[in-house]
Amino acid sequence: MFLPKNKDLSKEIIVLAIPVIIGNISRVLMSLVDMAMVGRLGAEALAATGMGAMLVWTMITFSIGLRTGTQTVASRRVGQKKLSQCGTAMHNGLLMALIYGIPASAFGYLFADTVVPFFLDGEAGNLCKDYTKITSISILFTSLGFIFQGFFTGVEKTEYHMKVTVTSNIINVYLNAGLIYGTENLKAALSNVYEIDMSWLAQLWGWTHFPQMGIKGAALATVIASIWMVLHYFVCLFKRNTMEAFKVFRFSLNIEMIKKQLQLALPMGTQEVIITGGWAVFYKIVGMIGILELAATEIVFQIMHASIMPAIGVGQACATLVSKYMGEKRIDKAEKSIIEGVRWSEIIMGSVGLVFIFLPQLIIPLFTNEPRIIDISIVG
Repeated sequence: MFLPKNKDLSKEIIVLAIPVIIGNISRVLMSLVDMAMVGRLGAEALAATGMGAMLVWTMITFSIGLRTGTQTVASRRVGQKKLSQCGTAMHNGLLMALIYGIPASAFGYLFADTVVPFFLDGEAGNLCKDYTKITSISILFTSLGFIFQGFFTGVEKTEYHMKVTVTSNIINVYLNAGLIYGTENLKAALSNVYEIDMSWLAQLWGWTHFPQMGIKGAALATVIASIWMVLHYFVCLFKRNTMEAFKVFRFSLNIEMIKKQLQLALPMGTQEVIITGGWAVFYKIVGMIGILELAATEIVFQIMHASIMPAIGVGQACATLVSKYMGEKRIDKAEKSIIEGVRWSEIIMGSVGLVFIFLPQLIIPLFTNEPRIIDISIVG
């Protein structure tokens, strides 16, 4: 039941999925490292970043629908051998991302002080306002990045997604360390990393002065990394096999194609916003119980998120193949691709989940040194 039965399709899925999985895992690992850094600032800071990130992510998730619409149409055109229209799908997606991302970023930045108190108050609430306001700027750039990701995945060039994601996440962690702790305190912060003296690494930040910004530094690092991500994706468009085949620099818009992409994007985007908004309300309820409980919830949520990211990579690869085979009018292979995708998701996601189920006492202390938070998180 669980082992792949169609070796050829299974190989296609894995070849496409591995770069996406690596990119997704790097994103989760960097998020976990971010959380570990912020966790050293205390329970209030950890709870504030968790709530702030959830609120911003609620606004970002609509762009997942835009990404899916771009990916689906691009992969369908690959199957139909209409490669130049893949570039049109990307242009359509970028336009929609701009139309959505600019007002969404503006709303988050301008109204964070009004919205955040509904979800979190006190000192943690004040920290959350700062974090939410700054990271809201990244909504626009993350939305644009999703479109590029959808395009490259749709045309079966997932290695670009991997390179961009890994690089931007490394930049995020580097800037996080410098801007959270500052040049003066970084050496001390690295002197006892899980009981290992890594203070010698502080010289990597010695080329300039990094101010100690705390939670604001974590937010600023996220924004800079998201800007880098968009610029890196743009540079990837200059690769000869991309620029010439898909006519990415021959600007074109297609109203009918935009309608099709919106038909695909709206249901999924709306669904993602509702789901993530539900999580934000759940965080609100947990926050009413206590800050320690909210901090523990953030740790557990991020670990849970890590367990599903590989399966999401398989799903994106599967979606590309399904759309391509439908474009080729090979419905049977599209159906078999779904079956193989489900099979691989079971294997990968189940294996990762077992690690988190049986070894929480080894995993949780990596993200906080607060004994009470550790105890609550292990139960979660």
